[in-house]
Amino acid sequence: MKTLLFKTNINCGGCIKAVTPTLNQEAGAGNWQVDTANPDKILTVTSDKLTPEQVVQAVENAGFKIQAA
Repeated sequence: MKTLLFKTNINCGGCIKAVTPTLNQEAGAGNWQVDTANPDKILTVTSDKLTPEQVVQAVENAGFKIQAA
């Protein structure tokens, strides 16, 4: 499994709720998390099959900003 890290603007429970269906579909439930306590709002995705580009596209499609950490 590889771990991908991204800076996002997912900063609250409501934001996490909004992006959850998209990330669950792409990465699978339990394979991602957002550290909203971190100033950079770090999204961690653990996956063998996803590329960083796929994660960026999924998060942007959900309406959030994202960049590689």
